[in-house]
Amino acid sequence: MYHAVGAAPSPAAYALSVSPAAFAEQLELLADRGFTPVTTRELGDAWRSGGPLPARPVLITFDDGYEGVHRHALPLLARHGFTATLFATTGWLRGPYGTPGAPDTMLGWDQVRALARAGLEIGAHSHSHPQLDQLGDARLRSEIELCRDLLHGELGRGPVSFAYPYGYSSRRVRQAVRDAGFAQSLAVGNALARPRQGPYALRRITVRRRTTAAEFERLVEGRAGVRDVARDRALTKGYAVVRRSRQAVRKVTGTGV
Repeated sequence: MYHAVGAAPSPAAYALSVSPAAFAEQLELLADRGFTPVTTRELGDAWRSGGPLPARPVLITFDDGYEGVHRHALPLLARHGFTATLFATTGWLRGPYGTPGAPDTMLGWDQVRALARAGLEIGAHSHSHPQLDQLGDARLRSEIELCRDLLHGELGRGPVSFAYPYGYSSRRVRQAVRDAGFAQSLAVGNALARPRQGPYALRRITVRRRTTAAEFERLVEGRAGVRDVARDRALTKGYAVVRRSRQAVRKVTGTGV
């Protein structure tokens, strides 16, 4: 799971960014080790049908829609003939549907279309990037369906894959994503994706600015030690506890968004 790719991202995006040089090194490692990137759609289709995946499949994803995905990541992916999935927060993209809150320079719609033409899958990541499990039912549906509909209108093809903002979902959120027509969705969890997780809670591993080449190799080879993922897993679990507590308070008080 990537976010921004850039030499000098904003402070808000820095920790979840990688430099172009680091991203190039990581792709070289995947190529040298014989990995074959697939899209989220392809992974879901294969696991659903029981069909084959290529040798050493790996899923490369970008959340939010940072401009560096087009400027830096796309040429590096093309160099290796690699594909990926971009999960777009439609309200953060530059253009007529913009909402406040974008943490850095984001993609414009022409760039999103260029990524789609280059063979990347374009998935949905909500419209304004809220914590979906904290929303009332009406706004939850709006966040998911508006993102879906804007992508369909601008790209001529509706998205079939979804990624939860902040990586966390609940049973209610997963059902809303399913009801909106998505075939699969991605969480975080900082673990390898397995079919037993089900199509609406597939896990990913976060790649950060501080991820070293040696750590990246251990992650993709499935040899990550506890220290490699302990901090991210602890944050994921901590955020989940906080969100569940907030949701419980809202149920008791009768408040909602």
